[in-house]
Amino acid sequence: MRAVRSAPPGVEVVDVDEPEGPGALVRIRSASICASDLGYIAAGSRFVLGHELAGTTEDGTAVTIEAIFGCGACDLCEQGLRNLCATTATTALGVTVDGGMSEWYRVPETALVPLPKGLPVADASLVEPAAVSWHALRLCGVVPGMRVAVVGGGALGLLAVAGARAMGVDEIGLEARYPHQIAIGEALGARAAEGAYDVVIEAAGSESALARSAELARPGGSVGILGLHHTNAWPFHTVFLKEVRLVPSIGYCSHERGRDFADAAAMLAADPAIGEALITHRFPLEDAPEAFRVAADKTTGALRVVLEP
Repeated sequence: MRAVRSAPPGVEVVDVDEPEGPGALVRIRSASICASDLGYIAAGSRFVLGHELAGTTEDGTAVTIEAIFGCGACDLCEQGLRNLCATTATTALGVTVDGGMSEWYRVPETALVPLPKGLPVADASLVEPAAVSWHALRLCGVVPGMRVAVVGGGALGLLAVAGARAMGVDEIGLEARYPHQIAIGEALGARAAEGAYDVVIEAAGSESALARSAELARPGGSVGILGLHHTNAWPFHTVFLKEVRLVPSIGYCSHERGRDFADAAAMLAADPAIGEALITHRFPLEDAPEAFRVAADKTTGALRVVLEP
């Protein structure tokens, strides 16, 4: 079967063995390119990429796939907190093990999330990043009546805008760098960030974005940190003076009311305009090198580039 393997400074489409062993066999129908995939290439990964995945099982059920497997046996996994399992770093798709950007992929049964009516499998790879944003909003306790801001206009930031709106928030601010991001944010219900906010989602992963998020948070507010940071330059003075609560957020999990993945899938099913806005390009699997070039080039206006095996 065909798969997309990291081959720095790009990717290559290669023949690999069909997956064997335990777990559910999924025919991948859509696999989208995340900024993390580009980072894995830059870091020298030689694995098959892909963690934003959707497809059909052998009995024809349309599913999306939670890309955080956990060990499945520890107390955290039994509580549904696979994102906090000690083994998570050893099963990071595209980093320490092969991902699912391929024709077929085998995953633990617990990783399968059936698609709700109204969400086509061709768009359902978007559930994974939507669940990441949803998880951060939930951890920060977002409820109707709050003011929420998002710093960063990439796919995660725009999905946080969509998630806040789905959670009943009317006042949503957005700070984004590019005009097309601002336009999509406005279409999803955001306006330029102004004033102080109960919750700010930092979705850019930069030192300046973190500092700005702390500035936008009201005294006693929360900053949910989605961005992956490689700096120790925290805005301590601002955070300290306002008693801002910093809420690191990693991945997604199950919770007392359900499952972040299912919540995100329901949001996308209820509002197809989200997928229409965020999936900007589609390519067949064989054109993966061009797809990755487009995804990495900010001038293309790409948000989510989807490969269709």
